Amino acid sequence: MANWIIQSILSGGYFGILLLMFVETIAPVIPSEVIMAAAGVAVAHGTMSFWPLVLASAVGATMGNLVWFTIGNRLGYERLEFLVRRHGRWLTLEWADVEKGTAFLRRHGHWVVGVMRISPVMRTMISLPAGLVHIRRWVFVIFTFIGTATWNGLLIAGGHWLAPHIAEWQRPIGWGIGGVTGLILAIYLWRVTHWKPR
Repeated sequence: MANWIIQSILSGGYFGILLLMFVETIAPVIPSEVIMAAAGVAVAHGTMSFWPLVLASAVGATMGNLVWFTIGNRLGYERLEFLVRRHGRWLTLEWADVEKGTAFLRRHGHWVVGVMRISPVMRTMISLPAGLVHIRRWVFVIFTFIGTATWNGLLIAGGHWLAPHIAEWQRPIGWGIGGVTGLILAIYLWRVTHWKPR
């Protein structure tokens, strides 16, 4: 099962990885951890190379984050607040969360964008406050690219380390990948169905 999942993820090559990371950043159907770990297995097997993978994945993730940045930058506070308050259930996002992220960004500066890329918390959604405070686009792109390249490189290295154990751990790895994906979906559905605006 693990090999089938890995092959499905890698079937599109470098462009497929770029596209998956772009989509994952906007709507995390398949977690980046799973995509990059599978890519690391491909590196270990010699079917892909480390640096082209880092580049493709970082470009895809940067493009996806740029979508969120542009939404914040173009809509501004009033229109974005209206959308979040009206459709927050489906975004599982409250306006207070956006305000907290914006205040944190104003307080600590644009380097936060880069640091958040290697953090499991607010890795993607920091792009929205970054757009709201109108960080220069080229600064956002550079910090996002560096941060996502670092994070993805670490995940690829982890997948590379895991590759020799695929055969003996095939069943647990397969269940783990399916479990992580299912857990993310379950958490989203739970948050939607139990949504109570403050």
